[in-house]
Amino acid sequence: MQFTIGKLGKATGVNLETIRYYERIGLLPAPARTEAGYRTFGEPDAQRLRFIKRGRELGFSLEEIRGLVALADQPGRSCADVDLLVRSHLVEVRQRIADLRRLETELQRLAGCSESSVSECRIIDALSSGAGKVG
Repeated sequence: MQFTIGKLGKATGVNLETIRYYERIGLLPAPARTEAGYRTFGEPDAQRLRFIKRGRELGFSLEEIRGLVALADQPGRSCADVDLLVRSHLVEVRQRIADLRRLETELQRLAGCSESSVSECRIIDALSSGAGKVG
């Protein structure tokens, strides 16, 4: 099956500008072009784009996805390499979760100002003074 860029975008749920960007940075191979210069994509391109999209949904950076794509393109390679990359990403995700929990605690501590004016607001005061920095 052949796709125009518009049909590829609809089939994968990826914005057209994002598809062009992935092509520019080499995550998607340069597509074939019609005589009129229109891009044409095949099912392997759609599969690659779904792979990239799912990786982004899981929070992988574009460089991490580039590494995963490179590994996926070498089916004989050890899955341990993929596992190492995923475990490294998991450490980062857990750190972000911990940071978000600290942020949540701080925001809960600040919430609930009942002063009548902003000049007396402890939230504004805390933000202005930098008191109770998170992290």
